This record gives sequence, structure tokens and C-alpha cells, in this order.
Amino acid sequence: MKWLWVLGLVALSECLVKIPLMKIKSMRENLRESHMLKDYLEKYPRSRAHVLLEQRRNPSVTYEPMRNYLDLVYIGTISIGTPPQEFKVVLDTGSSDLWVPSIYCSSPACAHHKVFNPLQSSTFLVSGRPVNVAYGSGEMSGFLAYDTVKIGDLTVVAQAFGLSLEEPGRFMEHAVFDGILGLGYPNLGLQGVTPVFDNLWIQGLIPQNLFAFYLSSKDEKGSVLMLGGVDPSYYHGELHWVPVSKPSYWQLAVDSISMNGEIIACDGGCQGIMDTGTSLVTGPRSSILNIQNLIGAKASGDGEYFLKCDTINTLPDIVFTIDSVTYPVPASAYIRKDHSHNCRSNFEESTDDPSDPELWVLGDVFLRLYFTVFDRANNRIGLASAA
Repeated sequence: MKWLWVLGLVALSECLVKIPLMKIKSMRENLRESHMLKDYLEKYPRSRAHVLLEQRRNPSVTYEPMRNYLDLVYIGTISIGTPPQEFKVVLDTGSSDLWVPSIYCSSPACAHHKVFNPLQSSTFLVSGRPVNVAYGSGEMSGFLAYDTVKIGDLTVVAQAFGLSLEEPGRFMEHAVFDGILGLGYPNLGLQGVTPVFDNLWIQGLIPQNLFAFYLSSKDEKGSVLMLGGVDPSYYHGELHWVPVSKPSYWQLAVDSISMNGEIIACDGGCQGIMDTGTSLVTGPRSSILNIQNLIGAKASGDGEYFLKCDTINTLPDIVFTIDSVTYPVPASAYIRKDHSHNCRSNFEESTDDPSDPELWVLGDVFLRLYFTVFDRANNRIGLASAA
């Protein structure tokens, strides 16, 4: 019976589509190298998405609150239109919609990125529906449209996507990506809009209603998004399946967070989001400050936490227990060394959802260690040690 299961996985791995991803500098790193990070963090110490939404509330506009995109790192290439126009997008499990800049965008940020030209696409349709996407440092104002979207060898027809007219704020100028392709649940995104992944399934383009991420640890290349199946060569052991606790984000229940056998956070349980669009591990302020203290991280003037680099070899693992299974995160993962040989903590205080202060975000720091399957058919998440 086990051999049949293995053969089934191999067969499915031959049907899946693999999208190569590239690891790039986050906007945090770009701002730091431009000596702008401190000014940015002082200007935007907390997410302003809710404030922006209240200020710009208009019944004729579709609004989508989103988090701060300061730490997006992994990107893939898609194309939109006929003939295809290519864009670098973040494949983001923390949002649900697709948007890219348009030729009509008047913001300086759009001048630094590829822009979509509807006049050059024979399959383009405009809906006329205004869209306003608010995030931590500003917003994307634009309109909804429909066109052919190609991801890997898969072609989705009549896919809804946003086209920006304005991208206020200087921080988008430092983004290496052009737009964002969300892979969260539909109810996380624009009302009445079917996300790209849902259309892949609805239009019969993938054999299974799931996708998976393998994020490389050091190399810029090697990361992969798998659509419609799982390649077992990318992980060790067996997948442990955990039910999604709230189907909007890819959210699950976390039992505890411990160090040296002692619980240091999430005592009694908490919620965690598996988010490819966040570089770090974020959590409640008090818990994060406790962890920074335990690992000897000291706050700097720009709000980041520094450590001595030699502690990478001496600090213990920080262990996330999920559905009774332990997932160790070693010091080599939760401490990062930059090109100047400074070492920083990869833990950060949550800033985006004051309505749920106990929420943790397990970003790329965690996901690089654990191959992750996002199973929409069964509303569950599969985790195994990355190969």
C-alpha cells in the first residue's frame, strides 16, 4: 500500500508545473543600503492600512487592506496579455489578488518598473471598477481589468487583475518586483474576484487543487513554486498535515514556542500564518521582546535588533510545536549576517493587525527550513524538512 502511495506521488510530480523563483533583496535591505531605513521606520512605525482605508472610504471603490510589504523577497515571472507582456511578481500566500503597474500610472514608482499596456493586448477587457489597495506605506489606486495570464506553461483566460494608476509613497520605488500575485483564499481579496490559483483549478489546468513552495536558503536561484502537485525530492521524511484554522490567510494553530525545553512564547497556544510574502518571523510585542532578550539581541536606532555574530554557533534552537510536531529553527536561521558582517535578529514585532495581537507570521525564515504544501482541496497545510 505504501508503494502505491509513493508511485502516486511520483506520477503526480510528473503532472505538476514548477515555477522557478528568484531570491532578491527585500525593500528593507534596499532602504538600509540607501541609508533610508531609519527615516522610513520613523515615518511609518506601524501599519497605516486601516487609517488609509478610513480616510479614502468610498462606496464606489473596492478596497482591500493589505500588510506592510517591506520584507518581500522571492519573485517569479508571469506574463499578461496577447502577445504576452512579462512581469516580475511576488508569489505571496499572504494576499489573494494579482496587480501590476499600468502605462497610465503617474507615480515615480511606476517609472522604475515594467508597466502593462492594454493597447498592445488583443485579449484585454476593462471592467471600469475602481480598486484601492492599501498597505503599510501607502496605497495602489487603479482599476480592475481582465486578460490572459500565463504562469509557467499554464494559461488562464479572462483573469481579473488590478492595474495601477497611482502608487503613492517612495518605498515602492525601491521594490525589485513589479507587482504581486496572491495565493491566499478568495475571501482575503477583492470581493467577487476569482484569484489566479482558483482559476487554474476551475479551468482544469492543474491535476490537484494544491500548490507547494520550496525556498532555497542561500542561492539566489533554486526556489520553486509547484502548482497542482508535489515533488517529494524537495523534502525529507513524510509530510505532516495540519488543518487550516481560518481559511482566508493560510492560518493554523501553534501549540507553543520553546527554547531549551522551556516555553518562551505562545503559552497555551496561538495562531500562525504561513506567509511567503514576509521575510521574518513576527509576533506579539511582549513575546518578541522576550525572545530578543533571551538571544541577547540589542535594539538599534532604526528599530532593528543586533547580535554578536559568534552567537550563531552557541545559541540554541527556537522550537515551534505545531499539532504536537516540533519544528526547530536554529540560530543560523533566526540570525542573519549582512554584507557588512553585521548580524541581526530575524524576529520582529508584529505591526499590521492590532485586532489580533496574538497572531504570529511564520515567514521565509521558517519556510526555508520546511517545505510547505498548501492544500486547498482539504483546507490543510503539509510540512516536512526541506531537502
